[in-house]
Amino acid sequence: MNLKFLETFVWVARLKSFRLTAEKMFTTQASISNRIAALEDELGAKLFLRDSKRVSLTPEGERVLNYAEQMIDTMHALQQSISATSDLKGCIRLGVMDTVIHTWLSPFISTLMECYPAVEIELTVDTSINLCDQLQKGYLDLIVQTDMVRSDAVRNQHLAVLPVEWIVQAGSIYQRSYTSIDELAAERIITFSRNSRPHQDILNLLHADGVDSPRISCVNSVAAMTLLVSDGFGIGALPAALVSKELAEGKLFILENVTRPQPLDIIACWRAGVGLELTEQVVSIARHALEQYARQMGPEMVVLSVSGAQV
Repeated sequence: MNLKFLETFVWVARLKSFRLTAEKMFTTQASISNRIAALEDELGAKLFLRDSKRVSLTPEGERVLNYAEQMIDTMHALQQSISATSDLKGCIRLGVMDTVIHTWLSPFISTLMECYPAVEIELTVDTSINLCDQLQKGYLDLIVQTDMVRSDAVRNQHLAVLPVEWIVQAGSIYQRSYTSIDELAAERIITFSRNSRPHQDILNLLHADGVDSPRISCVNSVAAMTLLVSDGFGIGALPAALVSKELAEGKLFILENVTRPQPLDIIACWRAGVGLELTEQVVSIARHALEQYARQMGPEMVVLSVSGAQV
């Protein structure tokens, strides 16, 4: 959603005039009208009632206004925080799991570079197990992966979960109805690397249904896992967000009416202490980038953590 359009909506609601809003935002009245029309199209609701004398909010517009003001206030607070520290220099050693690379890493890094142009970014991509180990040994400042790190020197913040689905190649022999997990487990299952949290969750789900010797192919590359599922080598147990494009194009299919695997946690963990204030700012940027990504993808792909509390 375009924040400039939201800001335009807020000012029209406050000033009750397209002309005054155009003067406030140093643009034309036609441009203001186009922004509001685009926002109404995106939301699927009429936001304003207009006549020759005044502009007023519709009931839908009243509801949208509260959320829009919160989003704009959050953005302004973030910009003020960033402007106060944009001249910071140094290095942030960032570690992420492969899933982050294929979902919301790019907007996160783009915002980080814009906010801190003088800060060097060292990026490590690895499994959650290895990332946690490197953080505790002091090789990384911040990691984003699936597990809490239990240490007095480390802070954790649960950011979101990615719902995990049973995903198959459309039109393949796997695109059929399964009556139980036991029946599904007769096929080859493709999932994340061995001993990872998703792998353990799959094993627990299958064992709870009496499946003791499942055929699981553990893959430590999201790209390779997606390719294998897309080419019909088995049933993928992976977040739908990783293959949203393929699902939208009808190349992949989500199996329904069978117990879903546990969702994939996204947790930020960082070393805290004096002189590490930059890391706290980077965590805030990561959270904001993920919130933007969640709004873009929808709750069926990304579910934000309600509290975002630190541990």
